[in-house]
Amino acid sequence: MMKKIAIYPGTFDPITFGHIDLIKRAAKLFDEVIVAVARNPQKDVLFSVKERVQLLKTATKGIPGVTIESFSGLLVDYVKKKKSRVMIRGLRMISDFEYEFQMALTNKRLSPEIETIYMMPQESYCYLSSKLIKEAASLGANLKCFVPGFVEKKLKSRLKKKIR
Repeated sequence: MMKKIAIYPGTFDPITFGHIDLIKRAAKLFDEVIVAVARNPQKDVLFSVKERVQLLKTATKGIPGVTIESFSGLLVDYVKKKKSRVMIRGLRMISDFEYEFQMALTNKRLSPEIETIYMMPQESYCYLSSKLIKEAASLGANLKCFVPGFVEKKLKSRLKKKIR
């Protein structure tokens, strides 16, 4: 029997408790979850791909069946290369839906055999976004209920260097 592999792609800049929630829940549904950190030169990121991969590895250390990798290029090509037919995407608010729907239809046209599965984070994480976390961090907010402590420390340190 073939192993059921799901790909959870994203920028993860930085990883939040909402991301971790989806990873944990997806790991219960699939034999393997590959968290695929996007190398996207069009996105303005705070952390390098290497740093984001390392933060994710630390955050998911105790979750069985989870692998962290980076990828570049077309997502559907990466999914095929990993012998998967499933992409997991998070939907927080209705505002995410239009973009996610557009992306899913485009991916379906490119690779009809690949399915996109949407998961909603726990209610307490529905409003969380990496962008919001970076903004709150830049204003000195306590982030302990949004991100793991080691992520908060790295984020605040990076923002201090950026402001100087």
